[in-house]
Amino acid sequence: MLNKTFKSPYQTYGFQFKGEQQESVAGIYSLGWEKKLKQSEYDWDGMKRKEIGKVIFQYTLNGRGQIDIAGKTYELNSGDAFLVNLPSEHRYYLPEDSEGWEFIFITLYGKEALKCYEIIKEAVGHIIHLDSSSRPVTHVFNVLEKAASSNLQDAYQSSEQSYSFIMKLTRHVLNSDNESWPKSVQKAILFIRQHYNKPISLEDIVKVTGMSKYHFTRLFQTSTQITPMKYVTKIRMEEAIKLLKNQNLTIDEIAYEVGYANGNYFNKVFRSFFGVSPGKYRNGETFLQFDHIVTD
Repeated sequence: MLNKTFKSPYQTYGFQFKGEQQESVAGIYSLGWEKKLKQSEYDWDGMKRKEIGKVIFQYTLNGRGQIDIAGKTYELNSGDAFLVNLPSEHRYYLPEDSEGWEFIFITLYGKEALKCYEIIKEAVGHIIHLDSSSRPVTHVFNVLEKAASSNLQDAYQSSEQSYSFIMKLTRHVLNSDNESWPKSVQKAILFIRQHYNKPISLEDIVKVTGMSKYHFTRLFQTSTQITPMKYVTKIRMEEAIKLLKNQNLTIDEIAYEVGYANGNYFNKVFRSFFGVSPGKYRNGETFLQFDHIVTD
């Protein structure tokens, strides 16, 4: 992804440009591409750092990291990113049982960066899955290349690049499924992604669109090729297979985390969806595990 400017890809850059537009819009505080192999050398507590008013985006390229946010633990594998602000209740680190963690990161500041951070957090939370070819990820690589080749030299360029990144990330998150879908369908999908871990009905989804149940259901299925409630199940199952990677969580706990009242019903839905029980899926000896679900 980067040109020959990089003798080694693992570099970290700090920026101290002067310019009021960085505070009022957005600016880059730090930027880097790193690989960590020892737990003792990578452990950041968001309540103990001295940086204030910063937004951190970190994207996993290879290996595995971990982040704790407000009492919940998330595993970070290839394609997983996190977005947090400073200060806040989080801690990200290399777990003891990980063989390494390779990632890129960009730390931003400024009013617009913080505003977009709140929008993204409200829409999808702190954890975001992105393809390596997605615009936000390729933008970070492009900025890294500019920094390595000394083409990022003043506050104006820093503000331009940081604002462009946070806009691309916000646009990707809010329109991640398909920008051509009707606004009512996009609203419904956003509602589902925000509330899949709670009991939600078709009536709840329809309510946020302002349409009749008949017309909405027909429009949703025409746009997505799937019914609204089957889409809810799809999102729940995608989240479930992520959580099943965490051996510390019981099946009942995972069921609750993805919106089911008990493990028995979750087992039934999971088996119907995948043809195998959650326990056997977690075992992984006779079933190929995957990260995304495509349905008809």
